[in-house]
Amino acid sequence: MIIQSTTGAASRRGFLARLGLGAAFFTTPGLLAEELSKSNGRIATPAMTEGPYYPDKLPLDTDNDLLIINDSITPAVGEISWVSGCVMDASGQPVGNATVEIWQCDSKSSYIHTQGRNKDGLDGNFQGYGRYQTGATGFYQFRTIKPVSYDLNGMFRAPHIHFAVSRNGRRIFTTQMMVKDHPDNAKDMILSDIEDAKARETILIDFVAVPGSPWGELSAKFDLILGRTVEETDDHKLHGGIGKTDRRKFGGPPGQGMVRPGGGAGGPPSPPPGGKRPDGPPPED
Repeated sequence: MIIQSTTGAASRRGFLARLGLGAAFFTTPGLLAEELSKSNGRIATPAMTEGPYYPDKLPLDTDNDLLIINDSITPAVGEISWVSGCVMDASGQPVGNATVEIWQCDSKSSYIHTQGRNKDGLDGNFQGYGRYQTGATGFYQFRTIKPVSYDLNGMFRAPHIHFAVSRNGRRIFTTQMMVKDHPDNAKDMILSDIEDAKARETILIDFVAVPGSPWGELSAKFDLILGRTVEETDDHKLHGGIGKTDRRKFGGPPGQGMVRPGGGAGGPPSPPPGGKRPDGPPPED
């Protein structure tokens, strides 16, 4: 089931000169966008490793509701969480027609990747992977579970959700979202690799209670601010589609095909009781 959202050369040279910047902008990929992001107060979301557990076989259902697989009546086990945000470029403009993918382990600390299972087995009711195509506002939304820690194949990880953004059939960004103030963060070597404290804070996200929910639902807002500009294709159009994975340690195909805004076929789950679905408008510039 799908959750739908509701929601001149001379002057340029002068601008660069006022910033005290030079020819490096034109020779260093992404540097201009990075400095634009700094100048307007935004901190680019740090890129992070894809890790080895991008699905080697996609689930039968790949929409943005990871709690229910197709028409099943049995939901996944875990704390129901509405994860949403906006995809933006470095200048704060929304990135539309981008495919956002997420994947994470289930409540038993197992991935759907065949090499990512632990001794407790797999929650067969958890989709484990989902995708959503942004509209003009850059907004995305998933219903999933609050992530949990795991120890798999000799590696410990604090709770996290993997994110990938593709546009025009090309992967343009990969990162992870982690839980703010979780005690296991101190032991996570991937998180500790982010040396910039301000950048690290952008991926540490609060999970807050949804008011009035009898099921104890949570919401988490995670904006993806790309540290570079995003280009159109040669026909000056913006296309959907999913790019190849960054890392394929255990193998595994990227997702295939086009995705319309909100995913594939089906309808949205009901909003949390006692209030509107926690989507909200895109952030202010």
